Amino acid sequence: MCVEHHSSRLPLFGGGKNKSQKHSKLDSQAEHQSIRRSVKIESDRKRKKDSISSADRSKERGKEREKSKKKTKMASANQVRASHILIKHEGSRRKASWKDPEGRVIKNTTRDSAVSQLQLFRDDIVSGKAKFEDIASRFSDCSSAKRGGDLGPFGQGQMQKPFEDATFALKVGEISDIVDTDSGVHIIMRTG
Repeated sequence: MCVEHHSSRLPLFGGGKNKSQKHSKLDSQAEHQSIRRSVKIESDRKRKKDSISSADRSKERGKEREKSKKKTKMASANQVRASHILIKHEGSRRKASWKDPEGRVIKNTTRDSAVSQLQLFRDDIVSGKAKFEDIASRFSDCSSAKRGGDLGPFGQGQMQKPFEDATFALKVGEISDIVDTDSGVHIIMRTG
């Protein structure tokens, strides 16, 4: 067997690799380790950045909540909260309600009849025979009946002018006399 032939099949020294191959393998391993370190460092930086960002976001949310509370306080100074009982009649702008979707009863109710009915409700509430919420839930033509007549908070310009004026004139807990609007006749209780 010839030496050239033997050397082409199996290397004589170095366990199958020459020096340049060993260096290239070591260089490759070093490069991989360097890349892993870079990825880990970048990952650590990102994690720190995210946690800082998260803290900053949390601070921002806190600031926004404070601003919102201040706005709410400012708005509440210009707002009231009220419940009401509405009785619609033949002169109401919309002659239908949750109780009377076709408007059959409303179309046949005079304004005077609606006022008389409301006055009886008011007398029962003021004397303590009935609760405002109970009467509103059963008899009010407004969809707020499902909440005991509660309209929630509102500001100036959000309700019909006679209703708004009467509500803002009341003290918390007071009940209005009969109030006429395009919707019908109301009694209003200011709740806030």
